[in-house]
Amino acid sequence: MKVLVDGKELDLPKDATVTDALGKIGTTLIDGTILGIVKGRSEKSLQTNSYWLNTIKGRLRIELLDTELQKIWHDNVDKITGSEVKWDTADGISFGPFATTLLWSRDAHEYDRWQVVLGAAGFEAQHTQLIFIRKRHTSVYGSPKDGGVLAKIVGGKNTLDRLGKSDKILGIEPIVEWQDLTEKLTTRNFNMQLEDGMEIFTHIEVELIMDAPKGAEFFLALTRDNTFKVDSVSSSYISSDQLLTERISFEHREPRLEGFVTIRAAGRGLGRIFIYKADRTSNPSHSVVARVTSGMDLIKLAEPGQMISIIVRPNRIMLMGLGLRQALQVLRERGIQAEVDGPESEDAVVVRQEPSTTMDIIKQNTARLTTMPAKSLVAVELFYDKAPKSIDYFRHVTGLKEKPVGPLPVYFVYENTVLFKPEIEAISYKELLPENKPVGSVPAASISVSNQVAKKIGLVGVRLVEDKRYGPSGEKFEATNIIGRVLEPEKLEDLAEGDTVYILEVRK
Repeated sequence: MKVLVDGKELDLPKDATVTDALGKIGTTLIDGTILGIVKGRSEKSLQTNSYWLNTIKGRLRIELLDTELQKIWHDNVDKITGSEVKWDTADGISFGPFATTLLWSRDAHEYDRWQVVLGAAGFEAQHTQLIFIRKRHTSVYGSPKDGGVLAKIVGGKNTLDRLGKSDKILGIEPIVEWQDLTEKLTTRNFNMQLEDGMEIFTHIEVELIMDAPKGAEFFLALTRDNTFKVDSVSSSYISSDQLLTERISFEHREPRLEGFVTIRAAGRGLGRIFIYKADRTSNPSHSVVARVTSGMDLIKLAEPGQMISIIVRPNRIMLMGLGLRQALQVLRERGIQAEVDGPESEDAVVVRQEPSTTMDIIKQNTARLTTMPAKSLVAVELFYDKAPKSIDYFRHVTGLKEKPVGPLPVYFVYENTVLFKPEIEAISYKELLPENKPVGSVPAASISVSNQVAKKIGLVGVRLVEDKRYGPSGEKFEATNIIGRVLEPEKLEDLAEGDTVYILEVRK
């Protein structure tokens, strides 16, 4: 029987399972992620008249009109793919040529913006062109007597004016209406027996856009484990709240087309990330940062609480926390120049990088690395199940929500106690109610945040010895929220006021 896995056709025995199919193409799912399975598609969905045309500048969605020209389109889709711009004017832009059986004429016709026309260059059908109309005008394009209007542009309209002479049609994708799928489901049952004609989707692929470097980095931070956690679903999108309330600047506005990724940059839902299942107009609060290039079926199948495996391109350049030698090797492999500010010894680690975003590093083709001795990088373990609100504050003020390493400046040192005052002020918008208060005694190397009962809210403290009276931040137990422990407390023994340590979170 024949089965499709991520668009690849496989021949499998009749009793084959999901595991057999994945094994044949060498795919291993990330723990906790789902598979999407479509058991069949109706005849209507297979004969779709909706298509995405992918270009270097973006995507155009067209709807074929109910005319005899549809046959020419369906017979020549493969020829149209890869065609280049032949002419470009204020009136329109053409792609081609490709040979057809077009019955052309020498008549002039009036055309309207957003129409897609078939015309014969030089009045020769073997030089047929696809013409996208930019404004209303009258012209002779070697079109049939009825004008040759094949389709209308219904999505990605802003792409039309960006197209130019260097562009070409990279690919054409039929758009299957979701209601035309006869049976669909998500599963993690790898022993499920397959049926002839089944389609399996294991992951989605996403391409970042250069116009939103900060938003792209925000999205890379969310997906750094190569997963996308679905927190909510509507008829037009799925969304993730994993970076909810984190501040992000607005960078790029355009219509929220099917497959586009946006970040809410203002208002309620700040930091929420959306992937669209249906076209929506642009919104001044939504910054567009990426587009899905493969796996839309899996997005349309996903339900709240599920995780999707995701591949984001280009790969993130995040060097913080790496040893200097390893970081330099990563940059060499990607052809990027490096500058080092700080020690270059064998134990040097990277604690900052400039530019801070992947897209800007790629654009500038250089990165400046700030290094510190390894003793300045302190590993910690956080107790998520015991102090989620306090940990949210801690990860926010240290930058650990988006980066693997975060700074903590030393505020005060006394009697085996080290107090830190975070660089980022967040007390005005982050609640620190009492949570996970100590009972009995505080173990050595515990980390705490002073809560709203304390005189100085939001201080981070570490106590290097066990204490039965005061928390790590020097407060009484009722003002102390224990959030985790330092795995290498000896690195804190010789700190002085004004020093900065860099925190590396270790998850067990």
